[in-house]
Amino acid sequence: MDYRQIKVENRGAVTLITLNRPDKLNAWTPRMAEELGHAIEMANDDRDIGAIVMTGEGRGFCAGADVDAVFKTRVDGKDPGNDTAGGSGGMPAGVDWINLVRSSKPLIAAVNGVAVGIGVTMILPFDIIVAAEEAKFGLVFVKMGIVPELASSHFLISRMGWGNASEMMLTARLYPAAEAKAKGLCEYVVPQSELLAKAFELGNLIAENPARQLRMTKELLTENACTTDLARAQKLETDALQECWTTPEHHEAVDAFLSKRKPDFRKVAS
Repeated sequence: MDYRQIKVENRGAVTLITLNRPDKLNAWTPRMAEELGHAIEMANDDRDIGAIVMTGEGRGFCAGADVDAVFKTRVDGKDPGNDTAGGSGGMPAGVDWINLVRSSKPLIAAVNGVAVGIGVTMILPFDIIVAAEEAKFGLVFVKMGIVPELASSHFLISRMGWGNASEMMLTARLYPAAEAKAKGLCEYVVPQSELLAKAFELGNLIAENPARQLRMTKELLTENACTTDLARAQKLETDALQECWTTPEHHEAVDAFLSKRKPDFRKVAS
């Protein structure tokens, strides 16, 4: 795919995806969504890649949907790109963002600046969010006369709790990175100069682990995070565990432990 609004680079076992519309503070468009979907799928298909980091070029992470290219175009009666009305959460048709993210290799957001609207909702289902000290987060949907999308009314509560999620969505105010972390929206806040280093530190730690079991673990977290059916939660875990017992990755881990060596999960991955 010809990437026009993102940049993609493999650094060892981690793929770096950079939103690349710095003159627009990386404002989201349907084209960007399609490029992101393609880049994530390519990383998922690459056996040498164990994790994915996403950040923004320039001063911003993502200033929400491009008002002119997306909102104004839709108000004028034109679809802003590839049947967004028929897609999920305003995404173009064919981009099932939540399913893609939750079934993907682990994803880490490195939020380098302002993240607003879909700039937040598209990373809520990521596995880890790291923010620079200068970053700010805002769910400003009500100020635009719309409601949140991409299952964010689920994921925000999962991250922040009912009261904090309600306040963030209903006030539509901007949250400095330190406050966002205190309320559970992100996992780390670091100096801007250390942002990518921290994201890659986490990405490389994750990438040392077997890709099959990482994605199975993500699936369990997705299914069991809010369930009240504990018997079903345990059944899903037991089924996955029994599958793991037969995999070459598990056999490699046992052999490596007994041989007092580091396991090589890439070598045995099928």
